[in-house]
Amino acid sequence: MTRFQKLSLTTVVATYVLVVIGAITRSTGSGLGCPDWPLCHGRILPELGDTSAWIEWSHRSWATLVGLLVLAMAFVAIRDHRRDRSLVLGSVAAVALTGFQAYLGKVTVETRNAGEWVTAHLATAMILLALLTFVAIRARYPRSVPRPGASQRLTLLLAFTAAAIYALLLFGSHVTAIGAALVYTDWPLFDGQLLPTFDEDPAIAALQTSHWLHRIVAAAVGVIVGVAAIAAWRFARRSRGTPQAAAAQALLGLTGTCAALFGVQVIVGALQIFTTLAAWAVALHLALGALIWLLMADAAMLAYFEARAAGAVGIPHAPGEGSRPQVGWRERVNAYVALTKPRIIELLLVTTVPAMVLAERGIPRLDLVFWTLLGGSLAAGAANAINCYLDRDIDMLMSRTRRRPLPDHRVEPEDALVFGLALGVLAFGLLAVFVNLVAAFLTLIAIGFYVVVYTMLLKRSTPQNIVLGGAAGALPPVIGWSAVTGDIGLPALVLFAIVFYWTPPHFWALSMRLARDYEAARVPMMPVTHGVPETTRQIAIYSVLMVALTLVFFAVARMGLIYLAGALLLGGLFLAQAFQMWREGTDRRAIRLYRYSITYLSALFALVVVDVLLPLG
Repeated sequence: MTRFQKLSLTTVVATYVLVVIGAITRSTGSGLGCPDWPLCHGRILPELGDTSAWIEWSHRSWATLVGLLVLAMAFVAIRDHRRDRSLVLGSVAAVALTGFQAYLGKVTVETRNAGEWVTAHLATAMILLALLTFVAIRARYPRSVPRPGASQRLTLLLAFTAAAIYALLLFGSHVTAIGAALVYTDWPLFDGQLLPTFDEDPAIAALQTSHWLHRIVAAAVGVIVGVAAIAAWRFARRSRGTPQAAAAQALLGLTGTCAALFGVQVIVGALQIFTTLAAWAVALHLALGALIWLLMADAAMLAYFEARAAGAVGIPHAPGEGSRPQVGWRERVNAYVALTKPRIIELLLVTTVPAMVLAERGIPRLDLVFWTLLGGSLAAGAANAINCYLDRDIDMLMSRTRRRPLPDHRVEPEDALVFGLALGVLAFGLLAVFVNLVAAFLTLIAIGFYVVVYTMLLKRSTPQNIVLGGAAGALPPVIGWSAVTGDIGLPALVLFAIVFYWTPPHFWALSMRLARDYEAARVPMMPVTHGVPETTRQIAIYSVLMVALTLVFFAVARMGLIYLAGALLLGGLFLAQAFQMWREGTDRRAIRLYRYSITYLSALFALVVVDVLLPLG
């Protein structure tokens, strides 16, 4: 192990210890043990009998040590590894982030541990921990890591799992910060009920909602962690007897440990309630959460570099990726924009704003609309870019997609993957900071569902791919609603169901026209596997269910006559086209229905806005 490797690993361990000390400081209520900064009651050392002051002083002192280690790491990286840009930039970025973290600590003290600043302090600490882990893992590999390597499918799953764990950490911190940790004093029930009954007082209901959502998010993340551990186990089993066996076992160890610790974490979370937030339980809960995050981030980064170095994770890169045409900066920008599939983004945003108007029962704050739309656009672009990376092999085989940036060799596959991941991180950060954690987590789920569930698991394995995978595209109305309310309401769920049942008729109509392409790419779309008659019958069935749901929405959301009349007219026209296509089964009818379906969805959600702003009846 080189000197830099030892130094970077020591810095990671020291930073995690700092997080644990911070957890102890917070759980014991010692955050204001030293109410001034950087001194403590105007002194360099606290008084001997002041326990809270000494705990806070220990936190600050260890933070100083971590800062010195980060500076030393950056110095060694610049001096000894200046040709390795990733090590130098990562180390320098860690210095900047450490300085920002110190500033957040100062503000947290000055605001007397205000909840939002405590959460921001924790969020930044977790990012710093991940960045230092990246540097430590990168230092294990040669300066020039081969590219392109193999597919990063396992990396994507592990990265999504790490992001979900990070979101759960923020949820937990938020629940503690607003004083909602003991709003329900039993576990796993809610005041003796399987589902909570929210108080009529909006302030109490907000606390109850936060607590309930934290448990729901924890359950969802637990499932994701389990799936990641199973994927790592399968990879380890496939890698036996190969040069990648050692790395595969390391990945299995990391993810398996995460899964085991997550089970322990659930028990500790329950103990927090049973012990009425005993200091040891609170500190242990946060320390375990940070360790789970660290291990899963470690696994994702290890999988990434192993795939690049060994070329053994998943499918190989598509044929013909060896030669890249030289393109100018303008063409390159256009190529990256094309990766995000802007037309799909437009359609997703059409369903977001009306849900916000409905939740507000008026025009929401314009800044909230802006950040929600920006975060949603970046998230959709992230999912689409990663989808382009994963589907680049079949895109080469389909006439409709051959001119996309990856098959056309205008963007490196790995660059597209990093671009998509960066957009996803930016989207989550913007929504978490400027909107709320519920909207940010739902957006993360939408990205993960589209990338992992639809693209990686369903698209090439079942003709029901677009049915189940359509859940990702149906989440924007729920995200819009949660952006305004901070929770998930029944009207938003009905809007989700409408878009969910709209997706199969919309996409199957298009796939009828493109059946030969899908057959050539061996994608089991409904027209390929079941033929045109069955596809058109299924379209008719889903169309009936979709129109019925638009009428259910009229009652659930207390809409007016404008919406009802418009929904009946639009739905009647949709059904007429769907049944006409069922009878004829021609490509011409399919394209007409496909085009009308776009108009239908846009007009239906526009009716929601008009009805809310100009109510009749």
